[in-house]
Amino acid sequence: MNEKNHAQVAFVTGGAQGLGLGISQHLLNNGWKVMMFDLDEEAGREAMDALDEKSRTRCLFFAGDVTDEQDVAIAVQRTIDRFGRIDGLVNNAGIANPDNGSFEHLDWQAWRHVIDVNLGGAFLVAKHATQHLRKHNGAIVNISSTRAFQSEANSEAYAATKGGLVSLTHAMAVSLSGDVRVNAIAPGWIEVGDWKKAATKTQPAHSERDKKQHPAGRVGTPNDIAHAVAFLLDGEKSGFITGETLRIDGGMTHKMIYQD
Repeated sequence: MNEKNHAQVAFVTGGAQGLGLGISQHLLNNGWKVMMFDLDEEAGREAMDALDEKSRTRCLFFAGDVTDEQDVAIAVQRTIDRFGRIDGLVNNAGIANPDNGSFEHLDWQAWRHVIDVNLGGAFLVAKHATQHLRKHNGAIVNISSTRAFQSEANSEAYAATKGGLVSLTHAMAVSLSGDVRVNAIAPGWIEVGDWKKAATKTQPAHSERDKKQHPAGRVGTPNDIAHAVAFLLDGEKSGFITGETLRIDGGMTHKMIYQD
């Protein structure tokens, strides 16, 4: 069978560890072919080595930076060269707020770096992938955060990018209407420590208080988000959904929590 005419293809940024790896593996397990685009080459090698032989033939890794337009263009073209198409884009790559104390002391370049990676990267990859997504009435899923709607102190850069992704999502949905659906997912507390590369992997340890903060009774996992990503990429199941942000947080943002 001609590989270029078989199976849908997803392009996942930050796809080699953490939440992105969970998404990549779930899509592979459900018959997709996947490009894992990630800055961390070590994580990419480990992720590829961990796949079974069949999945490895349907997965491609490229080490690159979502803020580097040349890297993005090369990765998109390599996906087309290998698989012949792109049906889904998952803009997952992101970094946390700089640990600089209050926003009054936040370095301007540190602020700009968070904006460039979390928000600019999603725009840049979508810019280059959209021509291919149009050909197959594809879909984009942007990974935002519940930080788009509520905050902890001194998280301005991160919160601004995640709120920006919500707005970028509905703006792109209108611009690409009729050709490409665009939605976002806003995860809450998702435990990714055991989904990282070996050098930084940690084992989850959640207290009963951690769990009880969530009406669902537990902290989230990458699979909770990956199932929703697969649904939003599926045009048959979610073809009437575009421009929306799906909050997945175990109900945490709906629960009043008072300090002891």
